[in-house]
Amino acid sequence: MTSTSTPPGLARFNTLEEHAAHTALHEACASTAWAERLLANRPYATAEDLYTASDAATAELTAADLDEAMAGHPPIGRPKPGDPTSAREQRGMAGASDALKAEMLELNLAYQERFGHVFLICATGRTGEQMRDAVRERIANTPEREREIVRTELAKINRIRLARLVEDD
Repeated sequence: MTSTSTPPGLARFNTLEEHAAHTALHEACASTAWAERLLANRPYATAEDLYTASDAATAELTAADLDEAMAGHPPIGRPKPGDPTSAREQRGMAGASDALKAEMLELNLAYQERFGHVFLICATGRTGEQMRDAVRERIANTPEREREIVRTELAKINRIRLARLVEDD
C-alpha cells in the first residue's frame, strides 16, 4: 500500500521483497514465527497497525519462539560489539561505574542460571541503576511469572525497533 496516507518508511517496508523484509524483521526480533506473522499481514495501512500485529504475534509466541527471540539479545551491560542497536538501547549502562557494571554481570549470571535465558528488559531510557534494580526484583519471580514479564518486555522492544524501521526514511 503506497497511498499518500501511508508514511514513506512504512510504504517502503510494505513493498520490500520478502527476503529483505524478513531480514529487516529478524534484526528487530530474532523469532522466526514473529517475523513470519508480520510478513503474512503486509501491507499495513498505518504504523499502529504494524505495532498491533507485532503485539499479537508476540502474545502468541511459544516457549521455543520466546527462547529464539531472547537468544538475539545480549546481556545488559554487554551490548553486541559493532551493533549500534544494542549499544543505543543499553546506553544507560554506558556511563555506569565499574562497581555497577560488575554487579550487573553477577546479576545477569545469577538470573541466567535461575531462568535459563538472558535477562530481558526494555532498556531504552533506563539508567544502569534502574536495570540493576529490575533484575534484583525479578530474580525472585517464579519461572512462569518471569516468562510473562519477558513477553511484555519483548513486545515493548519490538515496538521500538519497528518504529525505527518504518519511521526512518
